[in-house]
Amino acid sequence: MTEHVLVFGAGYDIPARMRAFGETAGRKVTTSVMCWPEHLAKTDDTEEHSRIVVLSPDASDEEWIAMARAIDAVQPVTRIGSFYDDCRPQAALVAEVLGLDTHTPEIVELVMNKYAMRQRLAQAAVEATACAVVDSPAQLHSFAEAHGYPCVVRPLTDAAGKGVSVVAGAAEAESALERAGGTGPDPRATVEDFLVGARYSVEAFSERGEHVVVTIARTYSDPVSLVELGHVMPAPLESGQTEAVTRHVIATLDALGVEFGPTHTEVVLTERGPRVIETRLRTGGDELWNMVTDATGVDLIESQLQQVLGEKVLPAIRATLDAPDRSGRSEAIWFAGAPAQGTLVEVSGADAERPDAVTLDVLGSPGTELNGLQNGFSRLAWARAHATTAEEAVALAREAIDGLAFITRVPAARGELL
Repeated sequence: MTEHVLVFGAGYDIPARMRAFGETAGRKVTTSVMCWPEHLAKTDDTEEHSRIVVLSPDASDEEWIAMARAIDAVQPVTRIGSFYDDCRPQAALVAEVLGLDTHTPEIVELVMNKYAMRQRLAQAAVEATACAVVDSPAQLHSFAEAHGYPCVVRPLTDAAGKGVSVVAGAAEAESALERAGGTGPDPRATVEDFLVGARYSVEAFSERGEHVVVTIARTYSDPVSLVELGHVMPAPLESGQTEAVTRHVIATLDALGVEFGPTHTEVVLTERGPRVIETRLRTGGDELWNMVTDATGVDLIESQLQQVLGEKVLPAIRATLDAPDRSGRSEAIWFAGAPAQGTLVEVSGADAERPDAVTLDVLGSPGTELNGLQNGFSRLAWARAHATTAEEAVALAREAIDGLAFITRVPAARGELL
């Protein structure tokens, strides 16, 4: 049997892994790609794809559909692969036109549109978090008058923490809206209650509408931008808290209509119980997918690509989680933020000796322009560590980051002539 998978957006090494899995399973798997220009650098083994079609981010839905139909006419498409947020709406539209399975356009919209998600969760009686769509300081002020400060302003459809602000008062409204409006195709923003409590990331996998929570990570965030500074899994939670978070996330996935694949759901454990920040139809970023494998033995990426190819994977995931000899180690990651301004000149301390349990990766290179901790892409380094407890793993990761020094060049202040 031959499978032809049409991959949308960035693929990294997943298409190659799909082709390799096909070989071991006695099936020929070929791949084609439809993407934006920026995704080419994130597409491994470009010469191994049957074809790569690159479209502008401004290309219409009709153009995506026409190009997909052309590919299908040359080589019938049997599967749709959509592994990250970019191009997911286009993947859903094409799958619907070609009669193939992937997340429907309605589910994609519910997940990517923060206001639509909150409306659906309220309708399903999962939770009721105050939220509104705003495009002016006056509208933001009206929301705050009704619900109070602080509140959170974020793009209507955001990713990697881009454009998110915690607004403490009316004076910050205009700058928060400007920041949110410049990160996505829709210039509007959402404003919502600021949820007080510890933050968690929940990695789950679904199959035929059945959901299994694979692990829960404790997330540590910057108090101003809410950009993640670190994670540790499994989260140091009491059993009752774990059950509450698990129930809430499963109820959320049910309400949104998620039927298959990995999901990454961020929640806050408030005094009233868990409340959702957002969910994504993919594995978590920030190396979380690799941390899940090391902490639990479950490879979410491998499970996803096998599922795309028609395999049933949930029984194997459950068996891995229930294995009596499964490793119980904790995995942590910690990030280095960026100074408020300047140009990165040098990073020192990266070559220092560190325990075998620690891995360090410097992201920033000399010449990088720095503008503070704006989003997940403005962090300068990360350190991963494993240990027998969450506290030990976090301490090791933070110690590695604390050992770095970022030398920057800051422009001299220019005073006014008198």
